[in-house]
Amino acid sequence: MTLSADRLAALDAFVIDLNKASAAAILPLFRADHGLEDKGAGKNLPRESHAAFDPVTEADRGAEAAIRKLIAERYPEHGVIGEEYGEDRPDAEFVWVLDPIDGTRAFISGLPLWTTLIGLRHQGRPVLGSIGQPFTDELFIGHAGGARLIAKGESAPIRVRECANLNDAVIATTDPDACFDGAERGAWLQVRAAAKLARLGCDAYAYAMVAMGKMDMVIEAGLKSWDIEAAIPLVEAAGGVVTNWRGDTIGPNGGQMVISGDRRPLDEALVSLKRSAK
Repeated sequence: MTLSADRLAALDAFVIDLNKASAAAILPLFRADHGLEDKGAGKNLPRESHAAFDPVTEADRGAEAAIRKLIAERYPEHGVIGEEYGEDRPDAEFVWVLDPIDGTRAFISGLPLWTTLIGLRHQGRPVLGSIGQPFTDELFIGHAGGARLIAKGESAPIRVRECANLNDAVIATTDPDACFDGAERGAWLQVRAAAKLARLGCDAYAYAMVAMGKMDMVIEAGLKSWDIEAAIPLVEAAGGVVTNWRGDTIGPNGGQMVISGDRRPLDEALVSLKRSAK
């Protein structure tokens, strides 16, 4: 069953409400006493492992709790999958996929590169996604009706930009040393060598910049569903492409991912990435 325009419009309005609820929980704790804990403590992981230090704050937990509360009140039949509180009816017709703070390392460092990721699956397929940065007052929303940025009370459509080849591309990843294994890092370095410019440490904010036409490609690995599902409808609605490292559709469990505004540099990058695809 496809979503009607009226139903999609109602869900679009609701995702704005969800972002307001999460922002109310997060912003008082940003650059303040946020109650940092390390979920990686006691796991005896090697220091170089990305999971060796796995931060979580009261803001992460409070924001997800606020989002879940509003979903339960408005749409009690919907399921939820979230980073902090797990799964609730993941096989429901509608399932919200949540990362209350993507980029917790940026958050605890006082950098406004963290975002709130809210995605919605309908019958197992991502159909609506938002990337919110309330500190800078930016909310990116995308679905079959289009992609837009709401900022400082104004709403404007957004679109990816053209990029003819990888040599002209501005690309990003979060942390190639921590997030990629040896083969993946080698593939990243090959793509990086061909690109015009690379930026690190932007987390999901880089996804929004591709959708907005400010960057051209993001390459990541080891993602969970809540790290990527909100970006898929947004980037696709803005005219971009989201694939795994084989060039295929991203599965429901995340993994390796490439977001590209233009298909042409993506095809070039996949020549290297496919060698390390899992």
